[in-house]
Amino acid sequence: MLKIIHMNVNGKAVELAIDDRESLLDTLRNHLGLTSVKKGCEVGECGACTVLVDGEAIDSCIYLTMWAEGKHILTVEGLQSPTGELSEIQQAFVDEAAVQCGFCTPGIIMSAVEIIGTGRKYTRDELRKLISGHLCRCTGYENILNALEKVVGY
Repeated sequence: MLKIIHMNVNGKAVELAIDDRESLLDTLRNHLGLTSVKKGCEVGECGACTVLVDGEAIDSCIYLTMWAEGKHILTVEGLQSPTGELSEIQQAFVDEAAVQCGFCTPGIIMSAVEIIGTGRKYTRDELRKLISGHLCRCTGYENILNALEKVVGY
């Protein structure tokens, strides 16, 4: 059954007709063209589809779009400044060579945005635990942790 949904995506009001069984992942990719949101495991295990919903990192593959009614959704596409400059965490990933194939990167960056939003500083071990829901098959996590430490580490 189709349902009209209203939400704010990357700072823009959006109104869409969606199937009430559709995941937020599919809506963001297929209806809005936000391809930073990756389709990985489709069961909430890999973190590739992580986005922020009202500031909280969620796995969009297991989050129904209809639950996003009236909410603010943020994806990596919404992090750049109006002039195209990278956010602090995106730049840290570049500086620390924390990107290889890039498949997991957007999801990890979105979790990092939530972490940064706490205003806390974290130890490397704390950061390791905070990103433990993300699978990366390329980097071995060390450069990712270096990037996170650069922004929110002691």
